[in-house]
Amino acid sequence: MALSEEEIRRITLQAISDLGDKATPDLVKEVVSKAVNKADFIPSVKSDDKSSGKVILTSFGMNHPGIVSGVTQVLSEASCDIEDISQKLMGGFYTMIMMLDITNSSKDLTELQNDLTNMAEKLKVKIYLQHEDLFRFMHRV
Repeated sequence: MALSEEEIRRITLQAISDLGDKATPDLVKEVVSKAVNKADFIPSVKSDDKSSGKVILTSFGMNHPGIVSGVTQVLSEASCDIEDISQKLMGGFYTMIMMLDITNSSKDLTELQNDLTNMAEKLKVKIYLQHEDLFRFMHRV
C-alpha cells in the first residue's frame, strides 16, 4: 500500500510521541518502518493534525561558483520562500542551511526533494530536505 507523505508524517509524529524521551532517530525509523510494513495497517488522518509548511534544506560539498544559484533556481521555480539562510566556507568546503516555507509551492516535499537531488548531482554537492516538524519533535526538551 502506498502511503501519502502526510500519512507517513502522522505515523512518525505518533512514534515520537509514543517513545517520548527514548526517541532517537534510529529508534523512530525502526518503529515507523514496522508500522508502515504491517499488513493490517489502516491509515487515518485526524482533522486537527496540522503541520507547518516549513522545511530545512542542508547543503554541503566542495566549494565552486554556482551552488547557491543552482539551489535557489530550483526553489524559485517551485515558488518556495527562503525565510532564513546561513552559509559558511571552511577551507575548500561549502555548507549552507536554509529555512524554507513551501506552503505556496506547486510541488510537494517529495517532488521538491527530487528536483533538488537532480540539481545536487549537477553541482556535485549533497542536498537534504527535511520537514521542520521532524526537528521540533526530535529536539524537544
